This record gives sequence, C-alpha cells and structure tokens, in this order.
Amino acid sequence: MSTGRVTWISGPVLRAQAQGPFRLREAVRVGDRRLLGEVLRLNENEIVAQVYEDTTGLRPGTEVHGTGVLLGVTLGPGLLGHMFDGLLRPLPGTQISHVEAGMSGTAGREFDFSPALRVGEFAHAGALLGETTNEFGRRQACLVPPDVQGEVVAIRDQGHYPDDVPLCAVRMADGTTREVAMRQFWPVREPRPVRARLPSDTPLLTGQRILDTLFPVALGGKAAIPGGFGTGKTVLLEALAKSCNADVIVYLGCGERGNEMAGVLDEFPRLTDPRSGRPLMERTVIIANTSNMPVAAREASIYSAATVAEYFRDQGLHVALMADSTSRWAEALREVSGRFGELPGEGGYPSYLSSRIAEFYERAARVTTLAGDTGSVTILGSVSPPSGDFSEPVTSHTKRYTRSFWTLDIKRAQARLFPAVHPLQSYSEDSLDLAAWWQQIYAALPPGDAGAPHSAPQSAPIGNEWIELRRRFLTLLDEQARLERMARIIGKDALPARQQLTLFCGELVNEGFLRQSAFSETDRRCGPERQALMMRTLAGFVDGAEAALARGVAPGLISEMAIVRQLQRMGEEIPEGQPQRFAELAKRMAEEFTALGSVPGRQRAA
Repeated sequence: MSTGRVTWISGPVLRAQAQGPFRLREAVRVGDRRLLGEVLRLNENEIVAQVYEDTTGLRPGTEVHGTGVLLGVTLGPGLLGHMFDGLLRPLPGTQISHVEAGMSGTAGREFDFSPALRVGEFAHAGALLGETTNEFGRRQACLVPPDVQGEVVAIRDQGHYPDDVPLCAVRMADGTTREVAMRQFWPVREPRPVRARLPSDTPLLTGQRILDTLFPVALGGKAAIPGGFGTGKTVLLEALAKSCNADVIVYLGCGERGNEMAGVLDEFPRLTDPRSGRPLMERTVIIANTSNMPVAAREASIYSAATVAEYFRDQGLHVALMADSTSRWAEALREVSGRFGELPGEGGYPSYLSSRIAEFYERAARVTTLAGDTGSVTILGSVSPPSGDFSEPVTSHTKRYTRSFWTLDIKRAQARLFPAVHPLQSYSEDSLDLAAWWQQIYAALPPGDAGAPHSAPQSAPIGNEWIELRRRFLTLLDEQARLERMARIIGKDALPARQQLTLFCGELVNEGFLRQSAFSETDRRCGPERQALMMRTLAGFVDGAEAALARGVAPGLISEMAIVRQLQRMGEEIPEGQPQRFAELAKRMAEEFTALGSVPGRQRAA
C-alpha cells in the first residue's frame, strides 16, 4: 500500500508527501485513529485529500495510508430499518451521535440464504444469486456484483450465514476466481450499471393532492422543492416518505439540525406502512449527516444515498430518495473548495457546482436492471435559497436538471395552506407523459355526471378528463390571483358578479382540495381514486355555480350554500375506499342548486 506524510493541514483538507502511487478518488486512512479520507488531487509527489472525520490533533508528519480502492460503501441486506452516517457507517443505537473514529463500516451479521444458482451455471453480472431474509422477515434479492461474471464453481446450500462470508465462487474469463458474499462494496461516486434506461409513464404517488394531480413526478423522475425558512420543506419530505408508493425509502438528512433528525428517527418506527401493516421503518434507510458532523462528510453523503438507492433499484424495486437539503450539501462544497484555494464562482460556490448537481440528479432513472427486472430511483431534493431568492446559484442550476419544480411559498405557509406549494410558480414536465395513466384512474371511477367537463381542449387527447380538470383548476387559480390583486385596490364588493364567483371558487379549491394536513389520520395521504373524485366533485360545484349565476343568482347566495362547508371538509370527512360518499355529496349538491334556483325574491346578480 502507498503511504505518505502530512505536510500541511487546514480543517478537513490536508497535503501529504506521497511515497508510492496513489489514485484519484482513492480512499485513505490518516494517523493512528485511521481517519477516513479521499484523494482529490495529485501533484507530482504530493497528494491533496479531504478527511471525512474530525481532524483535531493531526499535525505535520502524520502518516497517510492508501487503501488501494476508491472511496465506497458496503451494501447488503442489513441496510433496511437502520440509520447510518454520511459514509454508511452505523450510528449506534437509536441516537444521533458521531461514529467512532476510524470505523470502516457495518459489522457482520447473519441472515438466511436460499441459493438461486447451481454449480456449472453461468452467472451474469447483476444476476440473482439467491434470496435472503432480513431481521424483519422481509425477503431481499442477493445479486452477483456488477463487476463479476463467469462460471459458478461453488455455492453454499440453503442456510444461515454471516453476510461477509463467501457464498459463491465464480471463475472469471481471465481464469481468476472471485468470491461473492451477501455484502458487496461499491464506489459512491460511480453509478451502478444498468442494461437500459427507460421512459416512464407511471407516477410516483406521493399522497399529496397538489403534487399528484397538478404537478406529478414520474417513477424515476426528479423533483426539486425550493422554499425559504419556515415554508415546510422538511415536513413535506417527511410526509412524502410516509405516504409515497415507493418500495424503499432512502431519507438523507444532509446538514440538517440534529433535533429534526432525532424526531424522524423517533417517529418512523411508530408509523404503520399502509401497504403492509408493518412499521414504516422496515422499508426505510436513514442517512443522517447533521449540521454538527464533519462538513466534508456532508459532501460525500449525497453520493452514498444515491448508491444505496441504486442497490435496491437493482433488485427490481422502486426507490424514493429524499435529500434534505441540497443547499447545505452545496455549502459544504463551497467551504471545502475555499480550503483548496480554488477560485470561487457565482455566489462563492465552486465553478463545478452545476456539474455536481447534474451528476447527482442524473442518477435518478427508471431502468432495466442487469438481471432483467424493472426498477427505478426517484430523487426529491429540497433547496433552501437564502432569503427565499430563487435566482441564487443552487436553485437556478437545480431547476435545469429536474422535471418537476415544487415551489414552496412563505405567504401560503403563513396562511396555513399546507403543503405550501405555490400552484402558479410550480410546474411539472412529466404531466403529459402521465396523462394516459391518470385517464385509466378516471375511467375506472363509478359512473356519474358530477363534475364531468363539458369538452376537452383541442390540444388534449380525446376523452382525457384529467388533463381538462387539471387545466381548469390551474386556470381558475390564475384568475383568482389576478382578481385578488385588483380586489385589494377597489374592494371585493366592487367587482362584477362573475369575478366575485371566480374569487370564491378559487378559495374553495384552495381550501377543499389543495390544503392537506400531514397530521390528519384521514387526510395525511390521499389515493389517486379519491383525488379524482374530489376533483370531479369540485368541478361539478363550479359548473353548478356558473349555471346559477347565469340564472341570476347572486354570488353571495352561492357562497352561503350548506354544501360549501362539506366540500371544504371532504378531505377530512370522507376516507379512502368510500366512493359512494362522493356520490351522495354530488346528489345533495344538485338538490341545493335546484332549491337555490327556486328561492322566491332571490337577490339578483349584477
């Protein structure tokens, strides 16, 4: 192994005189405590490395030892249900604290193993080696590593084995023999190979109406969640982790406050997964790199999380990676870059900020794995722009590489309209790709004419009710925002009757559809069928209100209808799996509109 001696050190960055060959991105061990670091520069006989642990006490002359391998993490069946630091070293117990200095990874543990290959068979790279059962009774695929391929010359029988014990021996094409265990090592900065990248026409269902209906993200897609302080980024990401339909959740707290991560760790084991009835933590991996942990490890944590997500993707699973927050990751880049003496770019960030953001988000994809299965990694990254300035470098560069942009607005947060996603500043480029999927949902709903749109626009596929309703809602909200600015000048009562009705209907959509409580047992998650029925019902009210206005009914009488309160509360009062309740609501709504038209001496609309 190559060695060196420290000649200069500043925080997490050191220079060392090398004795022997080092590689770029090679992992190194520093000093008697064997602190983990990574080579970032090579200059003749000098190396520059960043250390991912506390460097207090290091001094010139301290030895640096090369490991001969790139910086990487150990992947295996023991990841689910546990919490790790930014380099996938286990955090002890259930508390957020530092790992022991020099710790290399997870300790060996035992799991059941059932082989899927036999002696004499050809093991392709990424092929199914066998199945394991983790401590929670969950079956997981054990795969041949992507860099191993050849004839199986030995394999163990079904049994209970430590995850670091070789289970299979493979004779490679060059005649060498590679041993394969349940655990496998992979460099964090190198994406795991796949057979093909696929387009996606299926959404990642988040359970949040404003996201799924108005700004959906596809499986294998990328979404950014920018928002200033107090807009609810962390709460929204936690809500998505609890309610989205991914098979595995990788939750990354990158530079987050320790108390917030402690709350996540305390709450997740007590939550029930609606898909299995088991604790939600059993399909979750938490990677915590809190704000008081070494800043250099924050920079590596985002790649560790992506590598873990790809590991489960290769097993044919759909993985959601929640990164909170990429701004603090970029701040770590800036701090370390400054210690390297690099010239700063825009906002003081390094000039390669854009390429680093692209590298991270491009690891999201829906793919055909090497084993022939279909899996995906969907990345949802929050951004914390200083003072809510969305023109700052991290937000503007992130916008270039994501297809869904969920802008959190401080005014909506102050009005308690959570999730505080601004419907006029957000967008989704995946929406048209997902229209066919949503139309299948609408086609399977119980028949009924409540809320059925009169006609689809020329640009929409024929009969696509979701596209038409989505367009109507966004148009209504846009008109409401324009009229609110006018009403602040001349007063709401001075507006024409039709404009007053537009204001009221926009408020109803905000209250009855876009507002959703993350703390409500009934409304914390809303399935696609219930979203479609709510959307139909609200559109039916808007149609009925416009018809009543045309008959001369004043907007004030429409806003005082008893059904309005029920529409505002239907998310809380009508749970999943009860479509007949929406049919009853539509029937009562039709009866009230009929009665409203027969009120003697009713107030005439202007």
